Amino acid sequence: MTTETACQTEIAERFLCIASYEKGQAYLRQLNALGVRPFLITVDKLANADWPREILDDLVTMPGNMTHEQILNTVTWLARSHRFDRITALDEFDMEAVAYLREQMRIPGMGASAVAYYRDKLAMRIAARDAGFAVPRFVRVLHYPELAQYMETVPGPWLLKPRAEASALGIRRIEAAEQLWRALDELGDRQSRFLLEEFIPGEIFHVDSILSHGRVVFSSSHQYGKPPLQLMQHGGVFTTRTVDRDSSEWRELTGINARLAPALGMRSGVTHAEFIRAHADGRFYFLEIAARVGGAFIADLVEQATGINLWREWARLDVAEMRGKPYVLPPVREDYAGSVLCLARVADPDLSAFDDPEIAVRVRKDHHAGLLVRSTDPLRVQQLVEQYATRFAEQFLATMPAPERPTD
Repeated sequence: MTTETACQTEIAERFLCIASYEKGQAYLRQLNALGVRPFLITVDKLANADWPREILDDLVTMPGNMTHEQILNTVTWLARSHRFDRITALDEFDMEAVAYLREQMRIPGMGASAVAYYRDKLAMRIAARDAGFAVPRFVRVLHYPELAQYMETVPGPWLLKPRAEASALGIRRIEAAEQLWRALDELGDRQSRFLLEEFIPGEIFHVDSILSHGRVVFSSSHQYGKPPLQLMQHGGVFTTRTVDRDSSEWRELTGINARLAPALGMRSGVTHAEFIRAHADGRFYFLEIAARVGGAFIADLVEQATGINLWREWARLDVAEMRGKPYVLPPVREDYAGSVLCLARVADPDLSAFDDPEIAVRVRKDHHAGLLVRSTDPLRVQQLVEQYATRFAEQFLATMPAPERPTD
């Protein structure tokens, strides 16, 4: 390539998308449908993954353990011949690197400080508490007298949580103070990357949203079956289902979520937030929020219940914002959906015996059994999800140690 060619002004709009995990294909396809060139950077081990290569401007791979500085050097080298209008992290674990790129390259989007409220569990808890939301009582893992005073004041058990992992990954249940001090000795210099939080028994819910210009324009609330922490540590069948729209739970979660994401600073994007309704007092407590599409086929679940594909709408939102045009949400369907998913003992489990007409999606993933159901009746969805969870546990369920990082 000549210097003259490299310096020519490009008219085409281009998004740089970074993904350390195989996800976001619908986002990439929607960019292409809107006339934007998607340029994908992924890790070497995903070079042959199921990417939509036919619509990509280019696909570049890199080692999976690169520092932010090394990623910056790679991207700025690519930028000599490609103009990037926006940069998107398709996975939560790429958010900090992308925020660093945006700041260094002065490309619009959330920078490092803004991303912290959607990535760092300590930062988001402090911000949510200061904004008036109920959160479990917590303390930073930093000043030992502060930790000791916390454990004297807040009855155990407690949860020792990584500040920058997704969902229930890496969480330890702490029963007594001595157990905490041993755990911190094991962590060594890494211990400040954790927080300590009271354990609140309750039911876990998630709310998935779209924000435009600082306002939640779409949200959908669902309730997990077994808590994700229990599943991560002890195995089992993962389930989640749409909350009854006529219930007090739906109204409360919708209201809390509508205030939460804007209060933490997001202007436009998608969010996946989790809340717990405490058995003790019936209140909803904020657990975490991420500026991403939920994993574990939650995007498919939301689409079955509402007709809204969060990946596609995220792309439409990003492109509309770049072009200075208003984002318009498509019509929303008000059905109910449920998801049943587990690790399977065989590579391709036979789901043919599950033949109810409400089955909408049969999950195709190696060593996984999964079904999504849809109905206009929330009780029918609940019934099917509970029945299928029992049958999955009997027929398919396999267990393995919890991973240190997500695998989807």
